[in-house]
Parts: sequence; C-alpha cells; structure tokens
Amino acid sequence: MARVIVDVMLKPEILDPQGQAIAGALPRLGFSGVRDVRQGKRFEVEIEGEADEAALSEVRKMAETLLANTVIEDFTVRVEQ
Repeated sequence: MARVIVDVMLKPEILDPQGQAIAGALPRLGFSGVRDVRQGKRFEVEIEGEADEAALSEVRKMAETLLANTVIEDFTVRVEQ
C-alpha cells in the first residue's frame, strides 16, 4: 500500500479571500512578518500496490476529474515516504 498526496491550490491569479482573511488575522493574534497567505486543500489517497507511474497517472486523473477545479486551481501529486 502507498500513500499519494494531492495538494490543491488556487492559481496565483485567482483571488483568495480566505487566505486574505487569515493574513489579516495574524497580526491581531501577535504574528508579524507574514506578507501573504494562500489557502489550499490536501488529499491523502491510499492506493493498493506500489506508487508506480501507472498508479500516479490514475491519481492525476482523479485530481483532474474530482479533487481540483482545474479552471481556477492547480494541483501537485507526490508520494509520501
């Protein structure tokens, strides 16, 4: 069994109001020096067998089809060690 991580983030040109809200709250909570915050999603997909190229290709298809809205989001796929 292998664990594959899919990280989904809004594309840089897309406004991120949740990230802006977090960035605005940090100074009020005593945190300084943060220029920007972008909020995203992380999916952990456990697959049977090895995380070979065929399995990773299948997870990429999952991400394109269901996990990410590719019009406004980018995603990365990686194997967790």
